[in-house]
Amino acid sequence: MGLTGKLLAQLEFKAGGDVFHEFFRHKPHQLANACVGKVHACELVEGEFGNSGCVVFFKYSQDGKEQSAKMVLDSIDEEKKALVVKVLEGDVLEFYKTFTIMVHVETKDGIDHVTWTLEYEMINEDVPHPISWLAYYIDITTDVETHHLRKS
Repeated sequence: MGLTGKLLAQLEFKAGGDVFHEFFRHKPHQLANACVGKVHACELVEGEFGNSGCVVFFKYSQDGKEQSAKMVLDSIDEEKKALVVKVLEGDVLEFYKTFTIMVHVETKDGIDHVTWTLEYEMINEDVPHPISWLAYYIDITTDVETHHLRKS
């Protein structure tokens, strides 16, 4: 079995693709308000929210366990409404040598879709593929959607 992998999930986002992209790019510190019980805090460590190279520190719960991670917004593609985030430090790196989160928004037949892609390298063959992480990001997406639909 190989140690590297890629997982993808795509789901409809009824609150608008632009809303999703702007929220995750410029307002990740508001995730705790939208994702109660999942995201506890997001602090800016370096740079400016929304700019490539900014570093943030997250406190969150995943799989029933409180965890943390320092992440960098590695790249932004405005045309594709795409973000690439790399984990620099944190609990997830106990299991994965590298962990990269890519998210982009696309519109198909007038319907906005959010696609999450996780690229990773496991530290050994005993580590499971991060399917629970993909489910976590799906849950985050639905929480953000619900949060924004309530506001409108």
